[in-house]
Amino acid sequence: MLLSSTFPPKYRHRRAATLRPLFLRLFFSSSAAQKCYSLLETDLPSFDSDPHSTARALSNCISSDRHSDALSLLRRMPPSRSAVFYWNSLIKRSISLHDQKKVLHLFSEMRRLEWIPDGYTYPYVLKACGDLSLLLTGASVHALALISGYTNSNVFVDNAAVALYGKCGAYVQAQQLFDEMLGSGVFDTISWNSIISVYIQNGEHRRALRMFEEMVSRGDIVLRADAVSLVNVLPACAFVKSWRSGMEIHGYAIRRGLLDDVFVGNAIVDMYAKCGLLDEAKNVFDRMEVKDVVSWNALVTGYSQIGKFDDALGLFERMRNEDIELNVVTWSAVIAGYAQRGLGYEAFDVFREMIVSGSQPNAVTLVSVLSGCAAVGALHHGKEIHSYVIKRFLKLEGNDPGDEMMVINGLIDMHAKCKNFRIACLLFDSVKRKDRGVVTWTVMIGGYAQHGESSEALGLFSEMVSDKCRMMPNGFTISCALVACARLGALRLGKEIHSYALRHHYGEAMLFISNCLIDMYAKSGDVDAARAVFDNMIQKNAVSWTSIMTGYGLHGRGEEALQIFEGMRKAGLLIDGVTFVVVLYACSHSGMVDHGINFFNNMKNNFGVVPEVEHYACMVDILGRAGRLNEAMKLINDMPMEPNPIVWVALLSGCRLHGKVELGEYAVNKLLELNFENDGLYTLLSNIYASARRWKDVAKVRLLMKHSGIRKRPGCSWVQGKKGTATFLAGDKSHPMAQEMYNLLDDLIHRIKIMGYVSETLYALHDVDDEEKGDLLLEHSEKLALAYGILTTAPGRPIRITKNLRVCGDCHMAITYISRIIDHEVIVRDSSRFHHFKNGLCSCKGYW
Repeated sequence: MLLSSTFPPKYRHRRAATLRPLFLRLFFSSSAAQKCYSLLETDLPSFDSDPHSTARALSNCISSDRHSDALSLLRRMPPSRSAVFYWNSLIKRSISLHDQKKVLHLFSEMRRLEWIPDGYTYPYVLKACGDLSLLLTGASVHALALISGYTNSNVFVDNAAVALYGKCGAYVQAQQLFDEMLGSGVFDTISWNSIISVYIQNGEHRRALRMFEEMVSRGDIVLRADAVSLVNVLPACAFVKSWRSGMEIHGYAIRRGLLDDVFVGNAIVDMYAKCGLLDEAKNVFDRMEVKDVVSWNALVTGYSQIGKFDDALGLFERMRNEDIELNVVTWSAVIAGYAQRGLGYEAFDVFREMIVSGSQPNAVTLVSVLSGCAAVGALHHGKEIHSYVIKRFLKLEGNDPGDEMMVINGLIDMHAKCKNFRIACLLFDSVKRKDRGVVTWTVMIGGYAQHGESSEALGLFSEMVSDKCRMMPNGFTISCALVACARLGALRLGKEIHSYALRHHYGEAMLFISNCLIDMYAKSGDVDAARAVFDNMIQKNAVSWTSIMTGYGLHGRGEEALQIFEGMRKAGLLIDGVTFVVVLYACSHSGMVDHGINFFNNMKNNFGVVPEVEHYACMVDILGRAGRLNEAMKLINDMPMEPNPIVWVALLSGCRLHGKVELGEYAVNKLLELNFENDGLYTLLSNIYASARRWKDVAKVRLLMKHSGIRKRPGCSWVQGKKGTATFLAGDKSHPMAQEMYNLLDDLIHRIKIMGYVSETLYALHDVDDEEKGDLLLEHSEKLALAYGILTTAPGRPIRITKNLRVCGDCHMAITYISRIIDHEVIVRDSSRFHHFKNGLCSCKGYW
């Protein structure tokens, strides 16, 4: 084998029996092994000289940082074990200068000259490989150490190897190696610190906490958690908001006398602050005898993150008064606090004050203020920051390329979230493909997904994971792609992404991904699959419960939604205003009027939730759908706040359902007073007039729309087929199968008329005879999508249709009849809810 042919004979067979599957997978069986090993076999020139004079001069060169001269002298020396420390000194110095590539170059030269590395050489080289994320190269170095007898006997080498695998994301291999160390008895506190760091670096914070607990529970007098251990594990407590574990670690620090260490104190303050326990954080802060700027920053950041800006600014002023250096971090903490609370304009104001004060923003500052602008859609302010970045930040000498990329990602994110996709795309395209990291892809995909450009988001996601790019998405990328699938109702692609997420371990990100999966399945028409995801989740949060409850509401399964609500209550989760919006929505779409009234009347007394305007809007919707419009109007008049447009639209919808023309006109006038004008408002009013056959008023509405510059959105439906998604507009005859589709519809309409179907011609909204209206209704987009689905979908398979508007009443009636004569369940998602048509029935039961 490669290693056995290059190692000196006396080491060739040492510990050969201990070669483990770890190396077989990572190195020996890898096609890239030879390429990685070539790093260790670089050819460099050498020449002979007097070894004694070389040795005397060598110490002077290393001590005076004349590395090139030192390397030239080392090439003259004959290999010897006693002189390896010269190489180690040179390698160690390169590590301290963060020149990891130089370390690998020195190690290659050392091997080429037939020097034999020792137990001090390997840890440095393994660290360099880890810092450069060179997994296979690091595995090859570890293999050399293994064969040389420096693993399972040299704790320094093993600790470095554990750290290497962790930094390269191979935490399974890191755990395997650590377990072998425990089995052999060769480990120390640093070993435990290393494996804990591995899990934290890979987002496995709960596993890191479990490893720390196991370490402490061993009760070993020699093996005790030190300051480094606590500084490592406390951020994990903060990340998962496990303040109880954090308190236990705080107690451990007190018992062991570690609280005097400023780094431990800072980590405890930061943990409490990030868990929202600011009183405890302030108490620890005040008791610290030694504080540094990090101590102050931790508290300032904590106050900012929970919105206590007065306290944050008070500390900020104390720092100024006590002449504590403000190192950009403090400014950034306040800016980030505003941004994270959605107060983008306030974040921008602090940023301006920072510039005026003469402080130089860093990458973190710029990303924070860009995030604030993105949160409120402040494109103009974002452009100002973009200009600053070009004129000042990118022109600074010595900028870290990683920092510059972080700011560019922030700019892409800001422009995309402000719907300025042209500039976002230009920025994205300006980054060379090889330089695009997962964050760059994710911010672009996320911008598209969150603002309705779902097809573009999924196209970019497909490109990202294609063989051309081979970029591994992170948990947030997966979630953004699922959001796009949910918007499009792209069930098939959503299932593929689900499978991808299961094949790749996403650790604690799976909670967020699972919540998005529930939403995707529910909005793609398969609420039972959403429930299966929910039931299989090991960990759930309030979003999980609310998401599945929302899914049941969308599908008109109100009783199951209320069962979920009861389960959420028994689980002890916080029931807030958002929860009640979901509950009332489910009651409304399931015709559960009395349940809805009961929840609304008792939400304050039983749950401490004061009804807001959104809850009143839900109640108006519940009463309006049930035809109890007088009660709905009374509720509006009794509201403790001014009704907003959502309330009046809910009332208007009820008027349309029940033909209440005068009350509908009143609601429209109220909406116009609030400067609320869109095509949906006028469409609802047109429908009300058409149902009363007031065609002149219909014409007036259309004329008003024309003069106001408002155009009715054309009805559009899309249906999933074997060859992708087909899209249809009303009256569409452009599809290659158009003739077959219209012929099929003619036949179906003829058959259902025999069964009792009568065209609801008021939905044609034209003052023409009923026969012509029937022809117009035949061309509605949802009927065309249904015909295409029947022609292209295998018998027994569901047909899934999505419409951009509310489903037409005549189409609803027609599909109900058609479902009695076709061998398909028809699932229609409109702008309001889902309709499941089967055997002549619809799941909405008339509540839509």
